[in-house]
Amino acid sequence: MSEPMQITRLIDRVLRGEIRVPGFQRAFVWEPNRAALLMDSIYKGYPFGSILLWRTRTQLKTEKDLGSFQLPEPEVDYPIDYVLDGQQRITSIFSTFQTTLTSDVEDPEVWLPIYYDFEAKSDAQDSQFQALAKENVDPSRHFPLSVFFDPVEFANKQREHDLSNDRLREIVLVQSKFAGTLIPVETFIEEDRTSVAIVFERVNRLGVQLDTFQLLTAWTWSEEFDLQQKFADLSERFEAFGFDEIGTDNDLMLKCASTVLRMDPSPTALIDINGAEVRDKFEVIVKSLERTVDFLRTELQVRHLKFLPFPGLLIPLCAYFSRKQSTGVSRGHKEVLSRWFWRTAFTHRYSGNPSIRIKQDVQQAIALREGKPSDLDDIPAEISTDFYTENAFNNRTVATKTFILQLASHAPRSFIGGGAIQLEDVLAEPNRREYHHCFPKAYIAKLDTDPANNVGAIANFAFLNRSENREISDKAPSEYKKLMGDNVNEILISQLLPENLFSDDFDTFVESRANMLVDDALKLME
Repeated sequence: MSEPMQITRLIDRVLRGEIRVPGFQRAFVWEPNRAALLMDSIYKGYPFGSILLWRTRTQLKTEKDLGSFQLPEPEVDYPIDYVLDGQQRITSIFSTFQTTLTSDVEDPEVWLPIYYDFEAKSDAQDSQFQALAKENVDPSRHFPLSVFFDPVEFANKQREHDLSNDRLREIVLVQSKFAGTLIPVETFIEEDRTSVAIVFERVNRLGVQLDTFQLLTAWTWSEEFDLQQKFADLSERFEAFGFDEIGTDNDLMLKCASTVLRMDPSPTALIDINGAEVRDKFEVIVKSLERTVDFLRTELQVRHLKFLPFPGLLIPLCAYFSRKQSTGVSRGHKEVLSRWFWRTAFTHRYSGNPSIRIKQDVQQAIALREGKPSDLDDIPAEISTDFYTENAFNNRTVATKTFILQLASHAPRSFIGGGAIQLEDVLAEPNRREYHHCFPKAYIAKLDTDPANNVGAIANFAFLNRSENREISDKAPSEYKKLMGDNVNEILISQLLPENLFSDDFDTFVESRANMLVDDALKLME
């Protein structure tokens, strides 16, 4: 339903509590200058976008303020129109022109009054409106828009500014332009939550990411059960284990919760869930996550969420551990879960849009836990040396994360001295530089010929901290071998390195290392 509104009508409906901001909307983020640009667009008749409202008979439990203004309660029960799209525009218009409500916000980065600039160039490109702090206002050239719809104050400002006849005529014409402006408004009337969620997702798809978490919090749990606080508590709980980001990744958390409660990782599966069920079973979600994290740490050496090749790997594991929580994990099940993990990681199976595969894995993981036939690990798994020679080392990529965990599974030893590498420290922070080239770049640069293989390829990396890397510097492997002491063989085995590392032939080494890594990867996927 289309119902264009004059600015005064829009402001009046906000003041009457009829237009409101749902809790699932993001906060007001426009800078003052962007609001001033909106006023310029309105004044010049440029398209500035429409507003989409969702009309409902039920007031939401969680709502947001309109910018820095606390909205009054509705004067009547119906209609209540929630802003699905255009919140930034409504907030800018309301903040510019309304004079009824007061705001405690005086942050120039959040909001500043908008003024018409008599001396600005009157052309298509430059704005004739400015957002100004009090100390920057020149009464001889700046006229406040805030008085445009208050006839008494509008007249007072004209006298106060002692406007010439030309400027008086100019500001009256500017005011009349805004008074006659119609704001395009579309109203969506619907009580079905799923339909509203789809509409909200579609109108926000090209803008800021849809926050389904806030959407569901507002609809389902806010008064009796603060889901947002529960997730924040989980973040603190897992912080010591390197998984504190679980609690801050709302999308991932919702998928885990939906998996536990509905056997379906799609957050929309929770839209119509009863709040009491969430409260009653939230501890099951917590326990499932705890056991999932413990399995990842002890069985797969994942010490930080960012080392997980795909965050989605958490979801089927969470599904598995949500069933029969009083029993342990058998050796056979550990082997199936590990095989599934490595096959998914090495084959990049969760790349792109993995929703269907994750949902299938959730169902198979639950079947496994419940002793039913399961094909969880029945995944075609092939890997070639290209995985290690064609992929450059970058700890933000799936290939590199998988490689790091592969090495970690062999209890790697330090290059110099041969002591056991403390994975608890090395893998606790993804940004730490604990991996370096086996053939130093500086050494390769000194050679007369360029190697056929990429010096930055995964196959040329090992666990090697900064201090060790400095000691090695630009030395050839045969030269830095003596720094390894009497533990050379143990170091090579633990880091999956061939003995021909010390032949100083880079291309031969890369081929041998890649073959060793492939053989090991195939064993992990057996």
